[in-house]
Amino acid sequence: MSTDQPPPGEPPEDDPFLKKPQEPTPPSSGSPYGSPPPPSGSPYGSPPPPSGSPYGSPPPPGGPAGGGAPPPPAGPPGGGYPPPPPPYGGYGVPDPLAGMPPLADMGKRLVARIIDVLVVLIPLWLILFAVGVALPTDTDQSGELTDSASRWLGGAFLLWWLLYIAAFIGYDWFFTHKGGQTLGKKAMRLRVAMLDNGSVPPSGAAAGRAATLWVPFFLCCGLWWVIVGISILVDKPYQQGLHDKAAKTVVVSVP
Repeated sequence: MSTDQPPPGEPPEDDPFLKKPQEPTPPSSGSPYGSPPPPSGSPYGSPPPPSGSPYGSPPPPGGPAGGGAPPPPAGPPGGGYPPPPPPYGGYGVPDPLAGMPPLADMGKRLVARIIDVLVVLIPLWLILFAVGVALPTDTDQSGELTDSASRWLGGAFLLWWLLYIAAFIGYDWFFTHKGGQTLGKKAMRLRVAMLDNGSVPPSGAAAGRAATLWVPFFLCCGLWWVIVGISILVDKPYQQGLHDKAAKTVVVSVP
């Protein structure tokens, strides 16, 4: 699969993940709402008035002077107005999920995320072990770390924290932008797709999605994942987490 991404709004025609087009049901000929056209000569579907009378009844004898007042103009009969449009599929407004694969199961999304975390953490732990051996641990006579050793460890901790953030954001961004699938999602047969057309997320959307997921997690606490999980469960009908809403994406199943 090519990693070249199209300009925003112009996914490539050969993208196998694009939504399958579904044409809305065309309305019946002659009627903007799919109902039969009214009989000729009447805007409301009632027969035209008899010739010589603008109100559909014989003229009063003698005109207004004979005591016959003209009746008021007839209004449209009951039920003559079109029904309100349905939420999707009518008036040329398609369902945003029409033609897209089914949304991903929440359990599969959780397993895929655990796999992705392990894929990133295991190499980081190995690096941390190697770096920890080389860090200075000089102590004074009381057994406390010297000032120089404390500064080294403080700087190393900050550098390590920034490395964690960069590693997780970079991993999610790269694989999501490349084909819509991290290693965990590929294992669980899931994919990230743009909600509007089902294409692979462009670079900007993939980066925003990854940053919204991981930056609050490291700046705040692990509860951010709980908040994201709840947002997926309660969101209808697209099951979007807060990171999906930021990037306008959904997670779908793939064959």
